[in-house]
Amino acid sequence: MSFTIPENFVVQFANNFRTLYQQKQARFRPWCQIESGITGQSKSVERMGKAEAYDITSSHADTKFVEVPHSRRWIDLQDKGWAELIDKLDKVRLLADPTNGYAALANAALNRQIDDIILTAARGNARTNAGLAALPSTQKIAVGGSNLTLAKLLTTKEILDTNEVDDDASMAMDGQSSSEASARVIAVNAKMLTNLYGTTELKSVDYNTVKALAQGQIDTFLGFKFVRSERVQKDATATTGYAVAWSRSCIGLGIGQDINTSVDRRPDKNNAWQVFADMSVGAARLEDEGVVEIACA
Repeated sequence: MSFTIPENFVVQFANNFRTLYQQKQARFRPWCQIESGITGQSKSVERMGKAEAYDITSSHADTKFVEVPHSRRWIDLQDKGWAELIDKLDKVRLLADPTNGYAALANAALNRQIDDIILTAARGNARTNAGLAALPSTQKIAVGGSNLTLAKLLTTKEILDTNEVDDDASMAMDGQSSSEASARVIAVNAKMLTNLYGTTELKSVDYNTVKALAQGQIDTFLGFKFVRSERVQKDATATTGYAVAWSRSCIGLGIGQDINTSVDRRPDKNNAWQVFADMSVGAARLEDEGVVEIACA
């Protein structure tokens, strides 16, 4: 009987890497008007406003000319990058090669940046020919000491409806209905959703749609596609978060260069391998009337 056999016990190490939980996709990209192939630092979006018709009250009357309001918004590109080195000699000492994992991490990081750029554009200043345009106060719902509630959602819908902002019904009437995505989207975080599910109005009424929403069976309510993101912005004290609702045509996402990933040898770093990714993208709020900021405690 040997009492020293534990001296020969072995430890098995994994030959691959596990990527820890994180947001990997750009969740709001499908809910933007894509402006691709941008050359230069910026791209303009030309706008025409509403002009009402006039009455013709007699035969052979003089023609009256309407005044069509013209304006412009700008999409400014932002350059983003990600890089990591893998020393050539370090790879000799590793069972698992991290190269592919690093490339996936780079892609995920830049996708999160796309969402940040979109959310900032939705709530922030939009560049015009005359300067910067802030989101009007009429497009903002005050915190009111509460998180996301049914009342705030109904108010959001009312604001967009009053502004004649595209929804699924209006797009269908115009022959533009799409089965791929709803016209309206709302960006929320997990805390906002939890509060919404727990509100008295929703718990006290047998809302089959709300029950299905809470159970994850559907993700649409009151005509809004709910997209959860923990990158929803907060104030400086982190006591107020901002859900944002918009119509897909009201946020423009400009692409100068989409995400590009490369793996190259770096002679200046002792032939280490470099995993590098970059992109050039930007976003802008194209119409103020199609965006609503919802402050949530």
